[in-house]
Amino acid sequence: MQDITILIIEDEPGIVKIIKSYLEKEGYNVLTAYDGEEGLKVFDENEVSLIILDLMLPKLSGEEVIKQIRNKSEVPVIMVTAKVDEENKIGGLRLGADDYVTKPFSPRELMERVKAVLRRIKKYNLPRADIIKTEDGRLEMDLEYNKFFKDGVEVFLTKNEFQIIKTLFSNPNKIFTREEIIELTFGLDYDAYDRAIDTHIKNIRQKIEDNPKKPQYIKTIYGMGYKSSGLDDVSKK
Repeated sequence: MQDITILIIEDEPGIVKIIKSYLEKEGYNVLTAYDGEEGLKVFDENEVSLIILDLMLPKLSGEEVIKQIRNKSEVPVIMVTAKVDEENKIGGLRLGADDYVTKPFSPRELMERVKAVLRRIKKYNLPRADIIKTEDGRLEMDLEYNKFFKDGVEVFLTKNEFQIIKTLFSNPNKIFTREEIIELTFGLDYDAYDRAIDTHIKNIRQKIEDNPKKPQYIKTIYGMGYKSSGLDDVSKK
């Protein structure tokens, strides 16, 4: 695992020491930062595979850190924080966190969550900073700046809609179950119902399809889930 580097951004030295020790035992390379500004600097200067991020940081909050990171990267982020209310959890996920752990936490549980997030990235081969175009050239997805275009015109997508399309378009013709889409889009333990995905897909089709009732780009595979279509020759730059 020596090719995997994990950045810990946390202001409590004792917690940093514990997390770092467990990560190194698992064979990961570990970088550390003790405030938000330092965290961004370390991230910019290194090739980071995953970030473990505290929300309550000096100089720059964890929320602001992830906002700035998401402007330039889709690197996976696990938030670790003492903020336990549902709104903070949902807010962190909406900002782009891949998972969420509350203090006090079990280091062993955190390690399992780290492995789970890295497995998802590897399993689905999700790109990090890329442009995806459909075969006909009509749809374009800019993963670096989180923008989506149809016929050259930007289409507004919610965070969840964008994540769902990214999952489907990054894996042409792969059938995803609703459960897999929930896991990839919302992270572990997020309380989303299977049928909520159907609603998101319906809304997405209204925005990107010429005829939402006869979709060209996102197909329903009855009894199984959804898959992208028309991306056999996906263009990645």
